[in-house]
Amino acid sequence: MWRLFAFILPVIRVYLIGVKVLLYQLFHRSFTLPEQLGCRLRMKKLIWDQREGACRGFDSSNNRLLFTRFSLRREAGRFTSRNPETVQRHTADTTKDFDEQTVLRNIKDDLRNASTLPRQNGTVAIVTGGARGMGYETSRHLASLGTHVVIAGNEEEEGLRAVRRIQKESGHRKGTFARFRSEAAFSRTEKNSIIKFTLCSAGVMLVPERKTVDGFELHFGLNYLGHFLLTNLLLDVLSDSGHSGRFSRVVTVSSATHYGGRLDLNDLQGRSCYCSHGAYSQSKLALVLFTYHLQERLWARGDPITANVVDPGMVDTDLYQNLCSPAQLAKKPVAKLLFRTPAEGASTAIYVAASSELEGFGGLYLYNGHKKSSSASSYDKQLQEKLWTKSCAMVGL
Repeated sequence: MWRLFAFILPVIRVYLIGVKVLLYQLFHRSFTLPEQLGCRLRMKKLIWDQREGACRGFDSSNNRLLFTRFSLRREAGRFTSRNPETVQRHTADTTKDFDEQTVLRNIKDDLRNASTLPRQNGTVAIVTGGARGMGYETSRHLASLGTHVVIAGNEEEEGLRAVRRIQKESGHRKGTFARFRSEAAFSRTEKNSIIKFTLCSAGVMLVPERKTVDGFELHFGLNYLGHFLLTNLLLDVLSDSGHSGRFSRVVTVSSATHYGGRLDLNDLQGRSCYCSHGAYSQSKLALVLFTYHLQERLWARGDPITANVVDPGMVDTDLYQNLCSPAQLAKKPVAKLLFRTPAEGASTAIYVAASSELEGFGGLYLYNGHKKSSSASSYDKQLQEKLWTKSCAMVGL
């Protein structure tokens, strides 16, 4: 009888949490990423940059901004080729007589208040599971910010195809694929890179009982233990790449199912009674515990690295392919109405990795772009410590 309860209770918990998440998504819009400067704001930046530089385009004798329609179109054309009406309106605005200080003050205030993701030129990001779904959207967006993205995975053809798509969209070679059969081998190939971001987004969900090549239960091994090992092996590189005011960042992708997760330190492999729902929620709880404890250790060592965990919500990806047939049928219409798209699901992870607002902040759980409390058990420091010790023994650290 206890085996029946041990199987059913995780299933009930996971589906109840799923209903709660869907209700939230029904009444709340998805978090929207701060984008790069909009067309009109870029025009103002152009004026400000010119004022700060050679003062080209400003006549101080009569306090008049001297941008003709032709010169403004020519210099801002690469920003506004798709918005000619905006150019015309802004040209008319900027050729009026204004008080010099008022004009410059307004422009400076607009630029300061603009919410944008900063450029990440010269940085390297490792994204596990970056060839599809949310991982791909994360890789694509980071590449658009100037990051060189290393997509880490085992499916070489799929990974290379994702890299080609990213390079085509970004217009430059801001992506590579790195195949790794073991986290240790992969970390050795990347030890000389200047890595600023590690995004642990690879995962499986509700898979029938299977094991990794190393003999670990698949959910625990792939979702959690592999990321635990990879992150630890890259810590020295991340520490060398970070500095005060510009920390390196570790971002792990968990799930709301961690609220229903139960961690049995004596049976992390689920050998006594396997339940895919329980295994999945346990792996997601382990990621939260790991991230919190990692941040504590980083603070104690004084390393310039932050570690945060994100919850993407319920997202329409291939992760749901292992649902039973009735659940698959029910999922299709619900997904169209209530699930997030992969781009929306990835938005919080991208924000945590790249936003200047979170510089220096670690040990946070974020959902839909906002800080949130995780499960009560995830804050148990003794449980964090025990899981860390157990994980080190399992991977040989």
